[in-house]
Amino acid sequence: MSEKRKDFEGIASKLGLQPLEQPTMVANRKAKLFIGIPKEKGFQEHRIGLTPESVKTLVANGHRILIERGAGTDSNFSDNDYSEAGAEISDNIAEIFKADIIIKIAPLQLEEVELMQTGQTLISPLHLPALKKEYIQLLMKKKVTALAFEYTNDETGRFPFVRAMSEIAGNSVILLAAEFLSNANEGKGILLGGISGVPPAKVVILGAGMVGVFAARAAIGLGAIVSVFDNNVYKLQRLQDKINSRVFTSTYSPVILEQELQTADVAIGAIHSKHGRTPILVTEEMVSKMKAGSVIIDVSIDQGGCFETSEVTSHANPTFKKYDVTHYCVPNIPSRVSRTASHAFSNILMPILLRCGEVSGMKNLIYENSGIRNGIYLYKGNLTNEHLAGLFGIKSSNLDLLFATNL
Repeated sequence: MSEKRKDFEGIASKLGLQPLEQPTMVANRKAKLFIGIPKEKGFQEHRIGLTPESVKTLVANGHRILIERGAGTDSNFSDNDYSEAGAEISDNIAEIFKADIIIKIAPLQLEEVELMQTGQTLISPLHLPALKKEYIQLLMKKKVTALAFEYTNDETGRFPFVRAMSEIAGNSVILLAAEFLSNANEGKGILLGGISGVPPAKVVILGAGMVGVFAARAAIGLGAIVSVFDNNVYKLQRLQDKINSRVFTSTYSPVILEQELQTADVAIGAIHSKHGRTPILVTEEMVSKMKAGSVIIDVSIDQGGCFETSEVTSHANPTFKKYDVTHYCVPNIPSRVSRTASHAFSNILMPILLRCGEVSGMKNLIYENSGIRNGIYLYKGNLTNEHLAGLFGIKSSNLDLLFATNL
């Protein structure tokens, strides 16, 4: 008997309940999924969850895919590309929201939540800074099962969606930093890498995860001076190995961090939280002591941000200034390169959907896959994420217990 099964039965036994029989996952009981992909309408989002290539594979496996007309246009995928791959194209948004599984790259708008059907599955991000209690309550009322991209992990414990977008974001933030240091964007007029006889810019990176690694690599490639902070010494060692260059590294010592920020031209927040909000590592007082004209790029903003002065911005109005420090806090940085990002998303999502069909639906997939379970924040209308429960004052349920009670 598996350890997971023992845990379920132990919980049920204590409560005098009959545990759920393990779902039967037989090849000849494959489910035919009905997947709906609405066009992104919020957060200036340009990505799409499935590329035509992935759609073709899913359709070949018997699944039905209904896509809103023009959903892939911003990523340069035409409606004809999707129809040739086997998808159905529709102008009727209400019909799309009748699908069993809804895929969105940005969180649903409240009017879209109203279109959701009882018992559907939603696959999308959460974007904690913009999340409202009403959003969660509406999904609960609809008894929706919801999976968050940013909390879904794989068999190695890594976060594949976050990792893929982190690679894109890590490279992108250095290009953005270079833009906002230039006179063209009312910056200090600094060339990030410097030239002979002129010192380069100094970049401080908070977090030695994938964003940090790729940001450090790109910054060093342009000739910048780089400092990296993380409390995980293994990650700092890994970063040194991956970038094949010695850089200044440190744990989060407030004194050392403040000293580094005071001389920094660019500060990048690249912290990822496994369950809830990212911790605030840079206080408002620290920001107030940074050099005038320096730049903060808070990649962690989609989980709340790690700078106390961070506020969500958009691609249309990406920056604001506080203490004469430029802040860039756009949650969906990879949307700037939407075609590349869509391919990356689709490559991860397609195998998950294929497996969902193979095991006869989302319930069985959640049961067998601990990484998917980690990403579930709503199960049949029950809030299962403790951080969200505490944030909005809503009672949470234990997902394992819900399975044990055969909900």
